[in-house]
Amino acid sequence: MNSAKGKTILVVEDEEFNRIYFEELLNHLQCKVLVASNGLEAIDICKKHNDIDLVLMDIKMPLMDGYETTQTIKKLRPNLPIIAQTAFAMLGDKNKSLENGCDDYISKPVKKDVFIKLLQKHL
Repeated sequence: MNSAKGKTILVVEDEEFNRIYFEELLNHLQCKVLVASNGLEAIDICKKHNDIDLVLMDIKMPLMDGYETTQTIKKLRPNLPIIAQTAFAMLGDKNKSLENGCDDYISKPVKKDVFIKLLQKHL
């Protein structure tokens, strides 16, 4: 069963390769995909689109990091699930993500099956 079908997912990712990877995965799952390349853009998109069902948040980004972006989005939409994703998976990253308001965490490179399970958990 595809619980992600028809859902709107905001992908916040500054690396083009990663962004394309997530877009392909989500399009395959029949999601509507919105894209932001930095935290400020992500906040703006969240303000304009009340139909977003989930945010996939890169942590290391220009202008505003994923932690600060998450805190701001959670003030606007406290119940919007945000999944942190980072290539810099170190001990404590998961806890720091959760402490900053993220609902879950996934490390890059993202495995397709793990990613799909996380989506189903939060949608």
